Amino acid sequence: MKKESSRNEWSGKSRGGALGYLSFVYIIKTFGLTAAYALLAIVVIYFIPFAPKATSSVWYFSRKILGNSRLGSLIFLYKNYFSLGVTLIDKTAVAAGKADEFSFEFHEPEEVKKILNDKSGAIIIGAHFGNWEVGAPFFDKYGKEMRVVMMDAEYQKIKMILEREKRVDTFKVISISEDIFSNIFEIRDALAEGAYVAIQGDRLTSSTKNETVKFMGADAQFPLGPFIIAARFGFPVVFYYAVRTGFKHYSFHFSLCPVSGSNPQKRVFEKLILEEYVKSLEKVVKIAPEQWYNYYKFWI
Repeated sequence: MKKESSRNEWSGKSRGGALGYLSFVYIIKTFGLTAAYALLAIVVIYFIPFAPKATSSVWYFSRKILGNSRLGSLIFLYKNYFSLGVTLIDKTAVAAGKADEFSFEFHEPEEVKKILNDKSGAIIIGAHFGNWEVGAPFFDKYGKEMRVVMMDAEYQKIKMILEREKRVDTFKVISISEDIFSNIFEIRDALAEGAYVAIQGDRLTSSTKNETVKFMGADAQFPLGPFIIAARFGFPVVFYYAVRTGFKHYSFHFSLCPVSGSNPQKRVFEKLILEEYVKSLEKVVKIAPEQWYNYYKFWI
């Protein structure tokens, strides 16, 4: 389906520039994580009036989708921006070598454990929800290499931190500048080598094919790329979300897509995988809606 309006497209860059990342690295190393959180509580107020497009999107989400009052939506705005800032601080801290200051728990059904411990490749589809990067260093418990499909503008910010801190990346990046198909052969080869390939399934860009589905009770557009990849290559598909459940504490949630595997009707199959993904995403967003960070016009 062709997009009707460019307003439903993500620019390819998340909020928080390289300077913001490096500033938090300095604060974390000099004063500690608690000081960084305290500073964030003040800084966040700036973003509500001075990030109008993002604020408009969060306001719409709160008012129209969640049904919050005006006061409730104002509080939700602050909580959402603060939560995004905590995500930035925490993933920066982990990249800077402070993972031991956090606690984690894994929720893995047996069928997921079997897939992740197998020698075959697997496609892991997540979202711009919670803090997926904070869990990346812990995937090595399965003894596999992780390849993360990421927009180049996003990767450059993380890469700058790693190089500045002289740390080795905990995952390899398949960097894309346009859409997921620009590096389709690299994705194919990584899966063939038995690696995880992690993809985000909830953002459109100008060159992204999309499908309109019901999400949180309203029509929304999701990119078809990750689900075309999953249907084309036929590897097991796992949905993954890292939810912040407390102070420096995260829960990693995994679920196996029930329609994983090869299927001759690939066009039908990709939509089935998308539908299962949307169901899984809706469950976690309902648990912690302030941890969903899609700052553009998502619903149509």
